[in-house]
Amino acid sequence: MLIGVVIYVHRILTSPPGADMVNSEIAGYRLNDSLSNAMSDYPATEKMERYIKRWMARNNIRGASLAVMRDEKLIYCKGFGWADQELGREAEAGDIYRIASASKLITAIGIMKLCEDGYLSLDDKVFGEQGVLKQFNKYRDKRVANITVRHLLNHTSGFSRIRGDLAFRVADVIEWGDMNSTPTTDELIAFQLSLRLRCNPGGSAQYSNMGYVVLSRVIEQVSGVSYEAYLQNNVLIPAGCYDMHLAYNYYEQRYPGEVRYYGHDDERIESYDGSGRLRLREYGGNDIRGLQGAGAWVASAAEMMRLVASVDGKPGVPDILSKESIEEMKCENGRTLGWADYINKTKSLIRTGTMSGTCAYIDLRERGLSYVFLTNTSHYRGATFTQSIGRMVRDAMTRVEEWPSHNDFFVHTATPCNSVIDSVESGDDRS
Repeated sequence: MLIGVVIYVHRILTSPPGADMVNSEIAGYRLNDSLSNAMSDYPATEKMERYIKRWMARNNIRGASLAVMRDEKLIYCKGFGWADQELGREAEAGDIYRIASASKLITAIGIMKLCEDGYLSLDDKVFGEQGVLKQFNKYRDKRVANITVRHLLNHTSGFSRIRGDLAFRVADVIEWGDMNSTPTTDELIAFQLSLRLRCNPGGSAQYSNMGYVVLSRVIEQVSGVSYEAYLQNNVLIPAGCYDMHLAYNYYEQRYPGEVRYYGHDDERIESYDGSGRLRLREYGGNDIRGLQGAGAWVASAAEMMRLVASVDGKPGVPDILSKESIEEMKCENGRTLGWADYINKTKSLIRTGTMSGTCAYIDLRERGLSYVFLTNTSHYRGATFTQSIGRMVRDAMTRVEEWPSHNDFFVHTATPCNSVIDSVESGDDRS
């Protein structure tokens, strides 16, 4: 606990001007602030750690974090390399990283929570007179009115990518739409709806970031609060995750404990804001915050592990969803909801994420070891590189003959209860 206090004070004193701690007044005990690399120093894991460091050196990965869980217990968590090489800050266990498309899992959990609470159905129409977002009453293709929440979750909405991935072409949308400023979420959605669908909703799947941008608006429309606030107060805090936030676009806006991001090259592209300035993709080239539920969350490996433990249907860490919802997310007619894949052979749920400056790999297993691995560096191979991350971590873990049996770094995290949320709304500080 003393180590945790030292880390917490260090973060506060070294945070740059403008860095914001969301919900700091209600956080109380925070898992990230209780962790340190020293807590996971074991002779038995040294071979694994050397293997990971060699892999990082070969692939020019500046920094990374690994969290390992067994039987609902966080038994290992450590940072590797640099959190911020320019500042000389080494990676620590509680550092937070952008998690890219792993954010979609968080969004899907939020949707399932709204469904369980009776505010939404997976088969609700999204657009049209009967839709959740009926304010979008102009669309080029009449089939848009048939898109359901389920279609958005499993990437079968039929949204066209004829003009590329609009979530990463914001500067182009400004030009195509003859706009004078960065498009709002609603304006970006409206531009997507000005394109014809590539197929009928419910047809063949095609990965769609825009589908999850729309789901972010669905959550806001149904809940009556911002997307971030709904997820924090109704999913993340009840799961014991107090240090997960929507990312900002620039280095100067980073959160306390957030790492620096390193792209796989120094190429600059036109800024997302239409200013014409050339910026790094990871810092102003792309509108990271604008991705919302498609890819904007930051999290530590430990808290991400805590969240997935809260939706695995096992005893130990209290689940925040029913067993029925958890099963539906896992394999809905062969199409997962929020997860990237379910591998029946190994009984593994996989969620990956990658964009300039970060990679994420989550492997939740019914039996054995589950893990989360995050990096603050991207690779020229793009999304295909995440598969090599999974293989690397699995190979690395085989070098551990015996994992620590006495650890559970989750145990001090606040127990989820209604009073936590009630205190947020009333302003009562019970930390």
